[in-house]
Amino acid sequence: MSAKIRQVVLDTETTGLSPQEGHRIIEIGCVELINRRLTHNRFHIYINPDRQIDQGAIEVHGITNEFLADKPRFEDIVDDFLAFISGAELIIHNAPFDVGFINSELSRLEKDYGSVDKVSTVFDTLAYARKKHPGQRNSLDALCKRYNIDNSHRELHGALLDAEILADVFLLMTGGQSSLLDETQNTGGSAASAARANVDLGKRLPLKIIRCNAAELELHQERLQAIVKEGGSCLWPDETQM
Repeated sequence: MSAKIRQVVLDTETTGLSPQEGHRIIEIGCVELINRRLTHNRFHIYINPDRQIDQGAIEVHGITNEFLADKPRFEDIVDDFLAFISGAELIIHNAPFDVGFINSELSRLEKDYGSVDKVSTVFDTLAYARKKHPGQRNSLDALCKRYNIDNSHRELHGALLDAEILADVFLLMTGGQSSLLDETQNTGGSAASAARANVDLGKRLPLKIIRCNAAELELHQERLQAIVKEGGSCLWPDETQM
């Protein structure tokens, strides 16, 4: 069997725009993909930053210092966080922003944890979108609109919510899920929501087989012959012509 491909879609919320100005992470949200299929595995935590949150940031994510007062600090959750992302490819929109903040948090700790690239590789969906859709807006909201992903419930930014939305965007933007036969695939809505539906294949009722009659079969064979005559090819050729 081929090795499993594990990816972690990640987003953060922060106290401000720049770790160089002392700003900190206040929320981390991650969702897991195995072989491009969403699992039930999540990592979500709010963090006490030990500093004030910029008013502009509060207007974006709605998280206040009062809410974070009793939350753990980054050093309290770092081992669990790194264990979750270790060995995975991180899927991040505008990766330099989030990776820069994570590396800044790691550098504050007494233990030498190194940097994100020590435990994970990174795929930047913003950089990918700019190459795929040059000259167009490629914010997460713009990509949701482009790929018909419903994000109407996203009134404020939130790390876990944005990670779930980004998972939908990533799967559609990079070619969909891995198999047309994947029972968790959603053909008309949210891939994240579909993947959370626990489908028990062992409890499915047997599929009803409706066989074609002789007249329908003859029409089918005529259609295949016409396709071949016009220079096309058929996955299921007319066996009478083989």
